[in-house]
Amino acid sequence: MKFIQLEKTRMFYFVLFLLIVPFTVFGQDKKITGTVYDETGVTLPGVTVMVVGTTNGTITDMDGKYTINAKSGDLLKFSYIGFKAQEVQVSEKSKIDVTLLVETIGIDEVVAIGYGTQKKADVTSSLASVKSDDFNKGAMGDAGQLVQGKVAGLQITQASGDPTSTTSVMLRGYSTLLGTTDPLVLVDGVPGSFSTVAPEDIESIDVLKDGSATAIYGTRGTNGVIIITTKAAQRDMPTTIEYSGYVSISNWLDKPDFMDASDLKQRLAEGWTFIGANDKDYGSETDWLDEISQTGVTHVHNVSLKGGSEATSLIANLTYDSKEGTIKKSGADNMRAHIQVKHAMFDDKLISNVSIIASERNTDMPNNWNYIYRLASVQNPTQAVYDENGDYVERSIYNYDNPVSYLNERIGMSRSRNLRFTGSLEFHPVESVVLKGMFTRKGNSYLSGYYYTKNDVTTTESGYNGYASRYTSDNITDLVELTADWKKSFGDHRISAIVGYNYEDYTSENFGANNRDFPTDNYSYNKLEMGLGISDGLGGVSSYKYNTKLIGLFARATYNYDDRYLFMVSLRHEGSSKFGADNKWGNFPGVSAGWRMSNEEFMKPVTWLDNLKVRAGFGITGTDVSNPYESLMSYDYSGYFLYNGEWTQTLAPVRNSNPDLRWEKKYEYNFGIDFSVLKGRIGGSIDMYQRDTKDGLYYYSVPVPPYQYGTIMANVCHIRNKGLELLVNAVPVKTQNFQWNTNITYSKNSNKLISLQNDQFSMGQNYFDTGHTGEPIQTTTHRVQEGAAIGNFFGLRSVGVNSAGLWVVERLNRDAEGNVTDKYYDLAGNAGPEDWQVLGNGVPSVNMSWNNQFSYKNFDLSIAMRGAFDFQILNFQKMYYAVTSDVQYNVLNSAFDKIDVVDVATGQKTGEQTTNGDSQRYVSHYIEDGDYWKISNLTLGYNFDVKSVEWLNRLRVYASVNNLATITGYSGLDPEVRNTYSVIDNAINYDPGTDHRDKYPTTRSYTFGVNVTF
Repeated sequence: MKFIQLEKTRMFYFVLFLLIVPFTVFGQDKKITGTVYDETGVTLPGVTVMVVGTTNGTITDMDGKYTINAKSGDLLKFSYIGFKAQEVQVSEKSKIDVTLLVETIGIDEVVAIGYGTQKKADVTSSLASVKSDDFNKGAMGDAGQLVQGKVAGLQITQASGDPTSTTSVMLRGYSTLLGTTDPLVLVDGVPGSFSTVAPEDIESIDVLKDGSATAIYGTRGTNGVIIITTKAAQRDMPTTIEYSGYVSISNWLDKPDFMDASDLKQRLAEGWTFIGANDKDYGSETDWLDEISQTGVTHVHNVSLKGGSEATSLIANLTYDSKEGTIKKSGADNMRAHIQVKHAMFDDKLISNVSIIASERNTDMPNNWNYIYRLASVQNPTQAVYDENGDYVERSIYNYDNPVSYLNERIGMSRSRNLRFTGSLEFHPVESVVLKGMFTRKGNSYLSGYYYTKNDVTTTESGYNGYASRYTSDNITDLVELTADWKKSFGDHRISAIVGYNYEDYTSENFGANNRDFPTDNYSYNKLEMGLGISDGLGGVSSYKYNTKLIGLFARATYNYDDRYLFMVSLRHEGSSKFGADNKWGNFPGVSAGWRMSNEEFMKPVTWLDNLKVRAGFGITGTDVSNPYESLMSYDYSGYFLYNGEWTQTLAPVRNSNPDLRWEKKYEYNFGIDFSVLKGRIGGSIDMYQRDTKDGLYYYSVPVPPYQYGTIMANVCHIRNKGLELLVNAVPVKTQNFQWNTNITYSKNSNKLISLQNDQFSMGQNYFDTGHTGEPIQTTTHRVQEGAAIGNFFGLRSVGVNSAGLWVVERLNRDAEGNVTDKYYDLAGNAGPEDWQVLGNGVPSVNMSWNNQFSYKNFDLSIAMRGAFDFQILNFQKMYYAVTSDVQYNVLNSAFDKIDVVDVATGQKTGEQTTNGDSQRYVSHYIEDGDYWKISNLTLGYNFDVKSVEWLNRLRVYASVNNLATITGYSGLDPEVRNTYSVIDNAINYDPGTDHRDKYPTTRSYTFGVNVTF
């Protein structure tokens, strides 16, 4: 099937080539002359004049005059440093004069803000905007990857090579302990996600960063707001068909250096003894990682049709992508469609807009790919996959199943369907007023099924005799939004105001069932009732349903005096069904101001300064409660008791009521400067901020009685983030044939947990431990503590091993208040919790990027680079497999590297020896600096001269490499690890910087693509 798909892709490009080549039509050129002026009427020498889509071009002479050959219908593009490029269509006239307008980087750009748009020159909040021309190129999995490294303060990481995974996002640090770091994502004004629409369907992405900008979104604005605007058609636009497609191949970025068969044989010959997996040479040579891996092939096809008449515009977009993972049987097929129709009536007084977004994603068995990777890593390389009878080789070692068996004997599917309908009406009763009503219904359904055959390890080791499971869920959201927008200009004054109301109703329900002990494998997961497990009490069913409502009233007003003094004020009054009975509603104000100093009379002599704006803002946003019924008293039938010879279910409390439960509040102050100099050659922004999250949510132990349950969620915590962000855009070189655009971002964030408890709710200490190593070490990895940063590693600090290979660590003497007064050295086995200390932090405090775009005639080259600094990584693979004693599995070759031997009494180095003889332990030796700098994307493209092809407007081909190179001192596979939280057993763990041994390795991909416009 995979081969057929690849052949279909190749055939498509071959047919496209055959279609393009023979049908070329040559037009008749004529001589076009003219003069180019600036806004004051002064002629401009050196202006580049090009026929769009060709290499045909010239420049204006000293008098601003030009001569060029072109034909009717051609587009002439006029471009000059410091001025806006302008395109003019050639008609029957042979003389075309053009006036170019001065361009200042970004100030006339229209950007999306909450419930509307605004000129960037008038924006007084912290906002970043990325247009489609500046998106990252190549194979992009979702919308997040399009702007990775493009926005200062926005950390977007792709720490997994799983083709079904999404990007991890964090803006300006941790602001909550129980919520997520995910920002609110709006797709054409409606809440969605990075995967709601295909990356090829996106026109721009705007990021609202500070509280004054996001306060109008209330309880959903704490982590920032990302506004995705899809491509749209214009009225009176000729019908255009665009096709974009690419084929991409991916392989693991790196492979761990575990002992292969020859390595193990050599170590055994040298006298090394191992237990468990590597107890002896079994006579085979197996590369277990090769057994589970493959070259992943991805192909993506996007077709877009757009056009418009005098009153109506339409755009339809269809995307199909098939993504094959680098672990066998992983991958997904995704179909996404988007259609939007706009129609104007009654002399443009009434405008209707209908939009439909639909998608379906199908995957193979939703397997535990991370665990399969672990199983393949630890296998004995001299052990065969199958025995002489063709059965899987399985050995009775804990967590040592045959990974090939997992791949072959576990079958299944998952299917996710999404449908979103949006209809809106805009009424323009007078020129300055717009009334708008919008209704959206979103539906998401999910279905999965999987089956473990009778040959699966669950049968051979646990007697399951076949295991099947089914799960389905359905989610419906209804959204109503009503707004009234007013804008007025008089003299030097410009005023705008918007008031609105929105209502959201969300219902989610699910059902699951499982069974075992089937008579045959033929039923797989499609006939659960045939299993005998339910009658034996070994099967199970579950179901759940809940509903939430969110209502908001909001208003915003802006004022602009003479393009010098700018003001904005907003307020949202919002209610949520999740809050306690006494706190259903909250208020979220925002205010900001700006001063465009460059427009003051005293700045006129500074001719090199185009724009200088100083702005400041303050806003309050919130974080909603995640559990819809967290404020209510809840009971559950949690057990049984024997009464009069019959078993009776017990009803017991599982949650306390909390009528005071309310939203977390984030108070954010932002000060910023926007600038542009040298006629737009250099521009950018600087932002400084402080974010204080108060009334932060966390779980606390409470006495029973008076409470009925032992824990309660309460608003107690206080978290602070401070930071600096810098963005610089520049055009260092611009000539007739060559241009270099560059973009640099820098962000620095510091985080502190100010308080974790108060007089009413206490934890008994000012910290909690989180993160987990897993078996067999079985300990926590991080500590969240008052007065310290979130993300701190916490454990024993090692200095080396003694002559017996046992870890030597620092031990701490403390006074009565717990402060460290002295330290000494001892064996790790003698140390206790009182000797643990901060070993680093897993959240990068500095993030940087450098993006470059070069164009030379018809060639273009983009190079995207980014890095993260001042953070640490816990190398799980090294911690578990770079040791030689008491390890039941295969080990890394680095386990035999030299390690410092120290004197236990002094901690001073006395020599070196081959690795250690201690048990697997969590010590600082396995925590490494994670600083890295990546060439994350390189794309080379070529635009063909299609001047002679009458029916073809554009043809571009490109080649791209993602994850090209990494500069780092980290010894693991990839230093780009998840720097947010993890969810283990439905609990949030604040363990950033953990490079887990169970993982789906990151990949490097090579892409070839084509863009065609008809």
